[in-house]
Amino acid sequence: MALMDFIKKQFIDILQWTEDGNGTLAWRHPMQDFEIQYGAQLVVRESQMAVFVNEGKVADVFGPGTYKLTTQTLPVLTYLKNWDKLFESPFKSDVYFFSTRQQIDQRWGTPQPVTIRDKDFGAVRLRAFGNYAYRITDPKAFHTEISGTRERYTVEDLDGQLRGLILQHISDAVAQSGIPFLDLAANQIEFAQQLQNATSADFARYGLKLEAVTLQNVSLPDELQKVLDQKIGMGMIGQNMQQFMQYQTAQALPKLAEAAGQGGGVAGDAMGLGAGVAMGQMLAQQLQQGLNPTAAAAPAAAAAQADEVMALLEKLGELKAKGILTEEEFSAKKAELLKKLG
Repeated sequence: MALMDFIKKQFIDILQWTEDGNGTLAWRHPMQDFEIQYGAQLVVRESQMAVFVNEGKVADVFGPGTYKLTTQTLPVLTYLKNWDKLFESPFKSDVYFFSTRQQIDQRWGTPQPVTIRDKDFGAVRLRAFGNYAYRITDPKAFHTEISGTRERYTVEDLDGQLRGLILQHISDAVAQSGIPFLDLAANQIEFAQQLQNATSADFARYGLKLEAVTLQNVSLPDELQKVLDQKIGMGMIGQNMQQFMQYQTAQALPKLAEAAGQGGGVAGDAMGLGAGVAMGQMLAQQLQQGLNPTAAAAPAAAAAQADEVMALLEKLGELKAKGILTEEEFSAKKAELLKKLG
């Protein structure tokens, strides 16, 4: 009976794995009812590693190459099984293959804005997204910490955990880079390098190497972006704030004159015309002075003269309304006063 049982056993004389291209990171060789023939060949291709596990304990680890399985090539397994040097019988062991290829174009991004501390704006909530790439470099650590005894472990199974590791280090990366938020877009490579440096140690604990991190975009929530746009606009004005205010006021003059003219009556007409022209000329002089710092600086005198003209026009309008001045007299005097403003 023992002889028949031995004959029924199925023996493996070649152990190998041809990756199926579906993002598999770890694959357990099917071993049920199989035993490995002493002297069998282990074929580990480039971009692969193989691990022998005995009763839950990681034994021997193999890199790329072709190996004849003997007590000399399986020293740890030989020790765990207490084999002597003359061992030549078939044996059972769990064999796992690991892909060490780079897993490229993995996506990371902030599902919600992340709060960081910025030296220009204080606390800032930003969004960012990009790509990263990694590979398995320590299959023993990966088997122990991640894949375990599963028959197959894929990139998709690991995706959420790795993205979480990257996201939790965004604040550290910004702090270590010392780059203000406004300069992040222009320094994406440096920021991505800092993010990679901050995250690499966590990847290494899983037996992984973080090969690259890229930053494709960084932005603020819409409500903060509006505030930032206003601040940028104020920064662009800089020392020319007075010029900007003069320009804005000059743009509003037509509406002011129109509103004054709608007051009704001769006095209103006089005020509408006089105020519009006088204020326009006064502010034009101030705007010209702001744009040309070398021009004669007399804004106070111009303002006083304009006020005087406006007061006289108002009085003339009242005299005309009372019939003391004729239309011709009013027009002649108005022209004379406005001419003074040149």
